[in-house]
Amino acid sequence: MSHRNVLLRSLTDLGTLDFPGFHERVISHLTQGDRLLSLFGSPDGDSAFPILHAVFLQGNQGIEHFTGRRQGAGDYHSLTARFPELHCFEREVHEQYGLAMDGHPWLKPIRFEGKNLGRMNDYPFYKLEGKEVYEVGVGPIHAGVIEPGHFRFMCYGETVHHLEIHLGYQHRGVEALLRKSQPRALPPLVESIAGDSAVAYGVGFCRAWEALCGVDVQPEVEQVRGLALELERVAMHLVGLGGLATDVAFLPGSSTYGRLRTSVINLSMRLCGSRFGRSWFRPGELRFAFRDTHREDVRKTVRLVQNDIAIINHLFRKSRTVRHRLATTGTVRPELAREIGLVGMAGRASGLGTDLRDELKGGIYATHPIPLVVEKSGDCWARGLVRIREIDASLDWIMRLMETLPEVAADPLMRQQPRPNQSVISVEEGWRGEVLHHIETDNVGRIAHYKVQDPSIRNWFGLAQSVRDNAIYDFPICNKSFDLSYCGNDL
Repeated sequence: MSHRNVLLRSLTDLGTLDFPGFHERVISHLTQGDRLLSLFGSPDGDSAFPILHAVFLQGNQGIEHFTGRRQGAGDYHSLTARFPELHCFEREVHEQYGLAMDGHPWLKPIRFEGKNLGRMNDYPFYKLEGKEVYEVGVGPIHAGVIEPGHFRFMCYGETVHHLEIHLGYQHRGVEALLRKSQPRALPPLVESIAGDSAVAYGVGFCRAWEALCGVDVQPEVEQVRGLALELERVAMHLVGLGGLATDVAFLPGSSTYGRLRTSVINLSMRLCGSRFGRSWFRPGELRFAFRDTHREDVRKTVRLVQNDIAIINHLFRKSRTVRHRLATTGTVRPELAREIGLVGMAGRASGLGTDLRDELKGGIYATHPIPLVVEKSGDCWARGLVRIREIDASLDWIMRLMETLPEVAADPLMRQQPRPNQSVISVEEGWRGEVLHHIETDNVGRIAHYKVQDPSIRNWFGLAQSVRDNAIYDFPICNKSFDLSYCGNDL
């Protein structure tokens, strides 16, 4: 089965440019319309300067990965002023490796790691001046049982002129832990990076590790992986819709979406023993057999969810209260979304076709395509509609899959050794957006570097933009409409 969402290269074939050459190649890809997936650093032996990695999606040509290192006196010059979507990546490299970013307009820490560890009290918040301008600080401790993050609002009256989001409180050293862990310990760690995206992280890791080990899985296993991914998408979109309904006091939606989400995650529990899909897969392995009884269980549950969700979605879309509170609130116009690099659900709500299932058509999506869902208004209403339409698309897709998915036996564990001196990129479209894994092996096949990326690191800035010129009391709605991950950003 095709795996267009995985790129495996030997380190010798990868090659390395100098910083000026790397700089020009990044510019070339961006100006010709290729989509940036990531830019990150990795250690370069004893050098004080990191190796830089750029990962692009080249239209129908798939993934492109190239690297750059400092050679001679050439320095790295920031591209953020010209291409704002690079801001978070360049800030992360600066924070982790101390690489100077000449010309970066907003060179602040992403999560306070590396050289900035323990300096959270010194965060340089942006300031607005004026006798009637005031600041509102929210968090990092919140009223609900949610993750920590600080939001600093610059307001004039009730209008927010600027929001700065200060994260890093959840930094756990995930990448360092992955680098030093034994292979058998990696899957449960990967599934714990962001608990609401355990399947997306787990499947992406499995594909990366299988590529490193030269292991092929059966098409039926890929089909079950697709089922798991879409169940996770449906469950988490139901969570988002329930949160939006609660925030606008639409009580029928608040109760019904939550109940339907429970039906979906309980289905996952019956299929693999975990409501969140953990331990469902391991590299080269399907740990739980899929039987005819499971197929009938999936069909029965999906039909029940489809029947009830059609009713509540109709009420949600027809409610004047819901539409009044969500429409034109928290708008990110398509041109701004493209400029700052919104991805996933948030990008699709602003008119961008950022969906790897459609762009790459890798794995199961090569033979079982799923419709691309795009809204153009870019407001909270659009982000709600994307969820509604994607739930319908995913449920229909699952029902079609059940027509062709045979019984699948649980496969034995594949304990293969990764090949030495390899580099692999694996990307997967989770419910929130694209999840990326990058693994490099040394000359004996051990992990030399591990990079993981959550879509939230790119979309938090979009949330900050969406609040501008909105009333401060609209922030909870904007925040829930994006539904970003604190721990996915903080790692």
